[in-house]
Amino acid sequence: MDWRSVNFDWNRARAFLVTAEEGSLSAAARALGMTQPTLGRQVTALEDELDVVLFERVGRGLRLTAGGLDLLEHVRTMADAANRVSLSASGRAQSIEGTITITASEVVSAFLLPPILAELREEHPGIEIKVVASNAVRDLRRREADIAVRNGRPTDPSLFAVRLRDTPARLYATRSYLKKIGYPKTRDDLRRAELIGFDERFMEGMNALGFQLTEKNFPIFTESHMVLWELVKNGLGIGVILEEIGDAEPRVERALPSMAPIEVPMWLVSHREVHTSRRVRVVFDVIAKHLGRPKRVVAGTSKQAPGRRRRARPARVKGSANA
Repeated sequence: MDWRSVNFDWNRARAFLVTAEEGSLSAAARALGMTQPTLGRQVTALEDELDVVLFERVGRGLRLTAGGLDLLEHVRTMADAANRVSLSASGRAQSIEGTITITASEVVSAFLLPPILAELREEHPGIEIKVVASNAVRDLRRREADIAVRNGRPTDPSLFAVRLRDTPARLYATRSYLKKIGYPKTRDDLRRAELIGFDERFMEGMNALGFQLTEKNFPIFTESHMVLWELVKNGLGIGVILEEIGDAEPRVERALPSMAPIEVPMWLVSHREVHTSRRVRVVFDVIAKHLGRPKRVVAGTSKQAPGRRRRARPARVKGSANA
């Protein structure tokens, strides 16, 4: 191979790829953690190196030119290869010190992770922790996180997954709101209630559980679980949250106490390559130890729930989704 013919900088190719995927220089700069002028110079330098115009301006955004489209898939292939190198190198790192990125839902990040991370920081002060609180699934193959707490079973064979437990969730509302709608006792009674949903599919999920709700029952939707919980606590309607969080909040109570809880599965996931890293295994095991135990949280304190403890089991997953 004539290495002298490879006359462009990979960092500039990465700048081009992220700009193409994000659709603007400002969004790409945020994604890469650099300033917009610096990113713009890298893209311009790549165009000069390759003697190809990659983007054209359309309003405030950018559109790939024909030349840019031709190069895009090749650069994506390069990015995939670079990512595999990074994953493999991370998995062989045996140092405990360093950064770990954990992604979990807003609710898990805010209510369940803090005491776990406090213990982790005390036992391993050399580990720096970044928490990505997001209700969207982050791509572990692309290093958007090292460890993920998820409510769905991953199906990608490149992922290592442990099912921690099934966590009960229930309907909650303030006492004043429940009094206003006459303290519903059955699913049919909830037809006169206002519920706060995560999205339009939430109504379908509730009706699959035996409710008969319509769009009139959902005056408010929010993708943010934390916003939903604040709306519930301020008396705007009924919402669903994990039992250990809802029962610990003195401003609310169960909306249908006799109703069986909604079981929410909890999985702990990492990439198989990354999981061989000693640092990742340490953090993974600490999270599994705590979240694998069913708990009842009472007024801010954690107590072990009675009954036999379920041991978390590693799952061998197949297929390709939820990476």
